[in-house]
Amino acid sequence: MRSMETPDTPDTPDETAADTHTGIAAQNWREASADPRYRAAVVDLLGALAYGELAAFERLAEDAKLAPTLADKGKLAAMASAEFHHFDALRKRLTEIEVDPAEAMQPFVASLDEFHRQTAPSDWLEGLIKAYVGDSIASDFYREVAARLDSDTRALVLGVLDDTGHSSFAVERVRAAIEADPRVGGRLALWARRLMGEALSQAQRVVADRDALSTMLVGGVADGFDLAEVGKMFSRITEAHTKRMAALGLAA
Repeated sequence: MRSMETPDTPDTPDETAADTHTGIAAQNWREASADPRYRAAVVDLLGALAYGELAAFERLAEDAKLAPTLADKGKLAAMASAEFHHFDALRKRLTEIEVDPAEAMQPFVASLDEFHRQTAPSDWLEGLIKAYVGDSIASDFYREVAARLDSDTRALVLGVLDDTGHSSFAVERVRAAIEADPRVGGRLALWARRLMGEALSQAQRVVADRDALSTMLVGGVADGFDLAEVGKMFSRITEAHTKRMAALGLAA
């Protein structure tokens, strides 16, 4: 997941969040985890992230088979390796706080697997769009949540959201493909719109299905969030998607 950005890559939504932290966001893990509701929300968050990273590793390794050149295969292999390191960091953190990583990930396996099944790319370019657009939407969502986390958990989450190189790599390859054949642009734009809808639905399902996470987002645990703010959060994510589409040379 993601932070090496090209000049055309938009600011991430977390930059719109307040610069000063209050409440739980101003505490460390030891202090914040005294609230069992908050602890449960963090376990869910880390479990969802961990399985997302593991699935990303598997997907990139599979996508490498579609790469047109050896150089591209090597690039995707390096990205897959980075995703696995992110997963390992989350696995270790869950173990440190005395949570079984497999148990933390399990509630998210079915929905994330279904998302990837419904959005399986049919070719190399669709795979790049999914890596750039789909993963970036997920990262935007988790960055928004991270702004309300304790300092220790926030640092971990932001660290595993660091870019594996997708941004510049995908933009370069997709722009080159559209320049070579402008007709490709229409198909990829439709694909990106589908990914946007599926990714937002997935994020909403993750929140709705887990009481601890939803409570944190609407202000029951973390400070500064209410239902209206959740709506604004998804609006910021949508705006960031529109900017990314422009960076690719596609209409949102």
